[in-house]
Amino acid sequence: MTHRINALTSTIGLLVGLMLLIVSVQQYRSGASALWVAAGAAIFLSTLYTFVRDVRRLRAGRTS
Repeated sequence: MTHRINALTSTIGLLVGLMLLIVSVQQYRSGASALWVAAGAAIFLSTLYTFVRDVRRLRAGRTS
């Protein structure tokens, strides 16, 4: 059950990270610093890594 909750929170985090990346690109296009895009990309990649790790852990638990 814990692995399912972790995967669910990782999914929500992935969506939030994607929204942050989209907003940072929009802000960059309107004249903001390029560091916003770099920060948004870093946060998105870290949430993507966490999501993949949790889904693999969830799948490994089902085969056991």
